[in-house]
Amino acid sequence: MQPSLFTAEPPPLPPWEIDDRKNRKIAKVVFPAGYDAALDYLVPNHLAGSLEPGMRVLVPLGKGNRPQAGYCIDIQPWGLAETNVKLKPVHALLDEQRLIGDKMLDLTRWIAAYYLCPVGQVLEAVLPAGVRSRAGTRLTTVLFAGIQPQTKAPLTAKQQHVLETLRQAPEPLTAQELQRAAKCSAVPIDALKRFGFIETKTIRRNNNQWQTDSRQHSALPPDADRYPLTAAQQQALSAIVSSIQKRQHETFLLHGVTGSGKTEVYIQAIHEVVRQQKQAIVLVPEISLTPQTVGRFQNRFPHVAVLHSHLTDAERHRQWSHIAAGQVQVVVGARSAVFAPLPRLGLIVIDEEHENSFKQDSSPRYHARDVACKRAELEQIPLVLGSATPSLETWTNSITLPQTEIPAGDKTQTSSAGNRSMTVMLSMPHRVKNLPMPQVEIVDLREEVRNRTTRGAIHRQLHQAIHETLIGKGQIILLLNRRGFSTQIQCPACGEAVKCPHCDISLTHHKTEEIALCHYCDYQIPAPAACPQCRFSGIRYTGFGTQKLELEIKARFPQAAVLRMDTDTMQGPGAHERALSQFRNGNVQILLGTQMIAKGLDFPNVTLVGVINADTALHLPDFRASERTFHLITQVAGRTGRGEKGGRVIIQTFSPDHPAILAAAKHDYERFVRQELPVRKLLGYPPFSQMIRIVVRGENETKTFTFAKMFAERLAVDRFPLRILGPAPAPFAKLRNFYRFHIHLHSPEGSRLREHVRSVSLPLKTPPDVQWIIDVDPVDMQ
Repeated sequence: MQPSLFTAEPPPLPPWEIDDRKNRKIAKVVFPAGYDAALDYLVPNHLAGSLEPGMRVLVPLGKGNRPQAGYCIDIQPWGLAETNVKLKPVHALLDEQRLIGDKMLDLTRWIAAYYLCPVGQVLEAVLPAGVRSRAGTRLTTVLFAGIQPQTKAPLTAKQQHVLETLRQAPEPLTAQELQRAAKCSAVPIDALKRFGFIETKTIRRNNNQWQTDSRQHSALPPDADRYPLTAAQQQALSAIVSSIQKRQHETFLLHGVTGSGKTEVYIQAIHEVVRQQKQAIVLVPEISLTPQTVGRFQNRFPHVAVLHSHLTDAERHRQWSHIAAGQVQVVVGARSAVFAPLPRLGLIVIDEEHENSFKQDSSPRYHARDVACKRAELEQIPLVLGSATPSLETWTNSITLPQTEIPAGDKTQTSSAGNRSMTVMLSMPHRVKNLPMPQVEIVDLREEVRNRTTRGAIHRQLHQAIHETLIGKGQIILLLNRRGFSTQIQCPACGEAVKCPHCDISLTHHKTEEIALCHYCDYQIPAPAACPQCRFSGIRYTGFGTQKLELEIKARFPQAAVLRMDTDTMQGPGAHERALSQFRNGNVQILLGTQMIAKGLDFPNVTLVGVINADTALHLPDFRASERTFHLITQVAGRTGRGEKGGRVIIQTFSPDHPAILAAAKHDYERFVRQELPVRKLLGYPPFSQMIRIVVRGENETKTFTFAKMFAERLAVDRFPLRILGPAPAPFAKLRNFYRFHIHLHSPEGSRLREHVRSVSLPLKTPPDVQWIIDVDPVDMQ
């Protein structure tokens, strides 16, 4: 039944249903928007046997009783509800079976409570849009064998053959499909219908459901013994497999340098999971969902589902259906794959767990790492967090093997953030085959500028290294985490910088299209030849982006094949695959790009990595700026030296003495930790406190600041260890015509902090032209 069939006024309950209310049930229903709490609805008798928690329902909402889709999250006896309240009845079920199981419902409740958002919003994130809309399906009339034929007359041979074909079909068939399968006309089918041997039913089917799915049969992956492990890999694997066999929840931090073989440990651990007829989830950053990463799992397991942002709604619905039906052994995907509905989940793996892309940037603002930890706890299964550069939150929450030396009580302590149990660290400090870590050289750009010895982005030392690598038939990766051609357009006469009128952010020059573009709202203008303010014709284009770097490389090394990878060039379907295939096959000698080339790539012939400017994120107003810089340099440096030729890394920087850059140059994570943690502790930043960021925005700057100030004053009332910073203009003070102010809250008592923010924010009366969001454990300070 569709929403359009309902009038504004719900149909009255029949008298027998009214009299029977005390024996009836109440459905607790939540909505994607508009209501934070669950509303009670009466379950009619004709739906009582069908409705379950985790199903979507159509209910009347508001004074006008408009039909609205919602989620049933609980069913209670009438006696537990307010008996003096007149309840509206549930109109209809929108699902034939429950889409969300009990444990997933528990997980959504935890997410809503921890991240201070409505359960309905969480359920919308858990259930993909393609599943909700049933994309790629249609209502179809199918045939099935009747139970009580209306005649005892003998059937003809053809009729008997048609009936037997229908009975042996793995699923219901349409009349046309039965004709093809039985090689008959419509005549015997119509006769069987009249006699009652065949009945019809309308169901919803995938558009390509009759196609054979090769993944439906069961098969084990190849024997893991064919892939020998190092001693460190074997020790790590043994600890994980022991937890899998015990069927208990433990969290492991697999801390291995780049090239130490972490992926092989994941694969062999999953091999054990599959051997037990269970399934696994592998989360990777979206930018690491390369054919190389996915291919390693697809080559080792017959039934792998890949979930990423480029799937159509129909493709996502089809994958979701395969997963829910238990036809998939391994799900590999980005952040939202943590919600994959695997019925026999046995292991969750998060590769590159430090990546910021695991944090959702819209409500619900969950972090996939912490959600995975909670899901693993609910499922009583192991969780493996892998990284060469773990987040400081994960690192400080970990303890080192051997486990026999760990007091049992210590493994259940919680971190200062208050939501994760202690993590067992598994260390892999060396590369496979004992390959050495690449030699790292730091180029002080200040000397180059003072001596005026070079022009452009590539300085003498890096130029010479590229030249030598090309002569030696090696390949090169160059990282510049700035896209476009020139990153700033400024008039030297009046000093005016060309900015976005909607965002108050400098426009970036894109030479290919000859436009000046805002990377935040997509506002663009033709690249100005003169200053828009004073009309001076000598306007300057300064700064380097990947477009300018590409032109410089081609001019310096005209014989080399150069490929640029950034969001401007990698937009079409299969663009990543084609680009990396060219590089893998040796058709490209120099690969340059933004951070998408820094992770997930394993090319043994890469013998040189150049970091064009290591300072791009180092001086941002973000307490994690040093950590992010260390992560990025270490990860991109790890792309080289993976073959017998060895590797070399050259880092160009204006801050050669910065602790993060020096630690990255030494491949020394623990050195970075020793230097960074005392600073965090002194300032009271995570991981030594929980942090909540509130961003208030509005089109009127004065009204927006006034509300933000009132919000902060109300938050400051409570008496417990709490530090409040702000309100202050956000680093990006204006975005898309909205003025932005933010408030930071820090407390070592995470649970109390969240409850305090919830109690203050719920009754808050917000002006109609002001909006605000709450971000628990934020990673984006912009």
